[in-house]
Amino acid sequence: MYQIDFQTPIHVHFIGIGGISMSGLAQILLKKGFPVSGSDSAKSALTEQLADLGARIVYGQKAENITDDIQAVVYTAAIHPDNPEYAAARAAGIPMITRAELLGQIMRNFETAIAVAGTHGKTTTTSMLAAILLAAEKDPTVSVGGILPEIGGNIRTGSSGVFLTEACEYTNSYLSFFPTVSVILNIEEDHMDFFKDLEDIRSSFHRFAALLPEDGLLVLNSGIPAPEEIVKDIKARVATCGLKGTEDYTVSGEISWDDRGCASFALCRRGETMGPVTLHVPGRHNVANALAALAVSLETGIPFPQAASGLSAFHGTDRRFQYKGEVNGVTVIDDYAHHPTEIRATLQAAAAYPHRELWCVFQPHTYTRTKAFLTDFADALSHADHVVLTDIYAAREVNTLGISSGMLQEELLKKGTDCSYFSSFAEIEKFLSKKCMHGDLLITMGAGDVLKIGENLLSR
Repeated sequence: MYQIDFQTPIHVHFIGIGGISMSGLAQILLKKGFPVSGSDSAKSALTEQLADLGARIVYGQKAENITDDIQAVVYTAAIHPDNPEYAAARAAGIPMITRAELLGQIMRNFETAIAVAGTHGKTTTTSMLAAILLAAEKDPTVSVGGILPEIGGNIRTGSSGVFLTEACEYTNSYLSFFPTVSVILNIEEDHMDFFKDLEDIRSSFHRFAALLPEDGLLVLNSGIPAPEEIVKDIKARVATCGLKGTEDYTVSGEISWDDRGCASFALCRRGETMGPVTLHVPGRHNVANALAALAVSLETGIPFPQAASGLSAFHGTDRRFQYKGEVNGVTVIDDYAHHPTEIRATLQAAAAYPHRELWCVFQPHTYTRTKAFLTDFADALSHADHVVLTDIYAAREVNTLGISSGMLQEELLKKGTDCSYFSSFAEIEKFLSKKCMHGDLLITMGAGDVLKIGENLLSR
């Protein structure tokens, strides 16, 4: 694999530079003095920010974008060999590395490299850790898969030896990383277009854990089934965390909830009650995320008062139960949930949020995921009073499976859940404008562009 010398800046071109992770890596290189160029399909706030920092951005991916002065090319798993820029770079003999390989190489430049993995909760837990590190004045470099207000975006370039990033299991990309501290929040079936089955996924997470050096640290949620299989032969130190059933980090006493569904609890560390923790993000799942963040913090030497203060200052990231506004007395929330477990957690959190009736506008994400979890999606969505479905967001896929949102609607109707399906956002907005009443809570949900529905309603 080609290795970048970070002491000798070269011209790096990013195919798909507008992605949340790619844009962050491009920013890191720009801050280190690298000439950066990149292409994407359309202009966005992230590409404009990169252009303001000095990157040369082109829209549309064409062979002529690969100019003679480019010395290395970075691409994502979504880029295939028939991509014109990929093919042109390969033909020109330009060194090429994946996004994950670049991120791994960047990690090797830091004394402490923290990687947060798991099927769910990566962005929120990474953001919680970022808030703690900032409260502790650790001056970290942070790469997060969402927009975090505390760092003014999805990337922060610090001057210390601390690096913090999400670690995604899709295509085993995190196996290119070099962490000294790893977190595994949970392990469930997902990305079944890549993994064979749950055992294949568990094997991947085991290999991720095995990346740690002997003096490294693994923080593991004790709720993961058969955790001993994940930590088998791991040489690094292991600390467990969980709402119950862990001897290392857990909740002490009962969790109390405010009128917005946000938790307060006491942290127990190896039998000792450390003190109170107050969260400003809703849901029981965020208590679990906070426990993981606290375990990393205390095990790496951050005092409890600073860790608790950082968590208290954290108010969430974009698209994670994000309050968008109110229209005609209807509260609009947006959430990124796109897996049944995430949907269930979000709707359960919404149950504690003040409302008359709960509306969920759900945009299924990818054909393979919708087919694999069709009945699970129906079970999770049934926690809402009313469900409105959009067409499936294809992302990287072509529908060869014969799956549709209409089939998910049938499953919901069988359960007795009120469910409507429309093929256009305009139809959905017109429907909601008539049906949603004063005091209702409307959540737009999914990993695609469903948030536009809520934003359009609010702009009327």
